[in-house]
Amino acid sequence: MKQRLFLFAAAFALCAALPAQAQLFGPSREEREAQQAHEDGQDAQIRANADAIEQTRQQLQGQIRDLQDRVRNLTDSLARATGANEELGHQITQLNNRIAQQERDFAYRLCVLSAQQLGADAQSMNCAAVGTQSAAAPPQQPQLGGPGTPLPPIMPNSVAPPPAGGGNPALGRGPGVLGTLPGSAAPSGPALSPAGDSRQFDSAMNLLARAQYNEASAAFRSYADTYPDDQELAPQALYWVGNIAFMQQDYAQAARVFAEQIKKYPKSPRGADSMLKMGQALVAQGQTGNGCTAFAAIRKQYPNAPQSTLTAAANARRAAKCG
Repeated sequence: MKQRLFLFAAAFALCAALPAQAQLFGPSREEREAQQAHEDGQDAQIRANADAIEQTRQQLQGQIRDLQDRVRNLTDSLARATGANEELGHQITQLNNRIAQQERDFAYRLCVLSAQQLGADAQSMNCAAVGTQSAAAPPQQPQLGGPGTPLPPIMPNSVAPPPAGGGNPALGRGPGVLGTLPGSAAPSGPALSPAGDSRQFDSAMNLLARAQYNEASAAFRSYADTYPDDQELAPQALYWVGNIAFMQQDYAQAARVFAEQIKKYPKSPRGADSMLKMGQALVAQGQTGNGCTAFAAIRKQYPNAPQSTLTAAANARRAAKCG
């Protein structure tokens, strides 16, 4: 009986010692399964995080593309608005000039009429200088007849024929032709600037306003080459050729055209702006020293430049870190 109890106790002790001995030969199957499940969970979490990162990256790329499209659209809209503003400014200047011309014409006719009714000498009343910039050295004019005498014709481009029977020549060229707005009795034909056809310049401005930059550049270039003696519009045409090249990031071409405009028309009101843009084009090409020289020359060469241009030049000098 004792022997059986001893064998039972020994068997029980051996069974109790088996798990401890199993640890000597590695983890159990349950532990391995738990470890594998833990590793599988970590892998799944890593894959989920990678998928979330990829989705976020794609969303950011889409947002960046949208922002780039918006910037391009805003740039195009700004360019079109700038061209339209320049065109409107040019048209307003033309209208103001026509209105001023009509005012001078009206003042001239009123002066002649007053002299006629008063029986006065048109020369003594200086009618030819009414509404002009200077009243000095009035042209020789005949004495007008008394009340009821017909007025001499006002000829826009020539001198009136002499009166019958000799005497002094008739009234000289008046300050302008009454009625120069469209639909009036003004002579037909293209409106001419001092040396060019302003309608061709207006056509180029219309192309610029419609953002047809290549066509506008060619039209401005053609105008500048065709009418180089036009001191008013030819320098503006060259400025826009350079400005379009600058906007298209053709900085070398822009710098050449701005330099051409400054050299050919040094007294043009566009000179300061051309000098500023030439400096910016040089800096954009990496020629910072030359660009800084151009910025510094603006105030000296164009002391009457607009304050906005001088401020832009100062900002450009700071941006370029000019000494």
